[in-house]
Amino acid sequence: MMESSPLNLRRAIIWIGRLVLGGIFVYAGFSKLLMPNTHLWPMFVLKFSISTNISSFAQQVESYKLISPEASQFVAHTLPFVEIVLGLLLLIGWRLRIWATAITVIMVGFLAVVTRAYLLHMDINCGCFGTPEKLTGMTVVRDGAFAALALLMTVFAFLEARQPHPWSAPEKA
Repeated sequence: MMESSPLNLRRAIIWIGRLVLGGIFVYAGFSKLLMPNTHLWPMFVLKFSISTNISSFAQQVESYKLISPEASQFVAHTLPFVEIVLGLLLLIGWRLRIWATAITVIMVGFLAVVTRAYLLHMDINCGCFGTPEKLTGMTVVRDGAFAALALLMTVFAFLEARQPHPWSAPEKA
């Protein structure tokens, strides 16, 4: 007799979270690097376009007025690559508890920063994806939903790790 079902609500939420958040993180990272200047394709995309996109993303990060211009440059140069790597690791599912925790921390951080900017009535671009997007209440709601999904996925990943594998043979007495 099996200890638990191979598919239950926790595992379904883990799968949904992995696919949705992993896909969004990969898309967000690539869009920050490539989206705004795709009209330069293919001639200058690897040199001019990516550097232009990173500098415009640095301006968006700096518009939140939380960190110095130098720190904004650091965030703009590292965050897209971190998002791509974390998204791919989440999609693969290797060491899920580590990467789910990292994505949860990042999503809660994004939610805090976006909520602060919205409550201060800052008229800025979100910087969430490559194309310019005004920061609105829907941005806060969207980030809140993604943060809740990330938190739920992480908690369920830790709970599922404590359970025996559903297809493992039961121990005989």
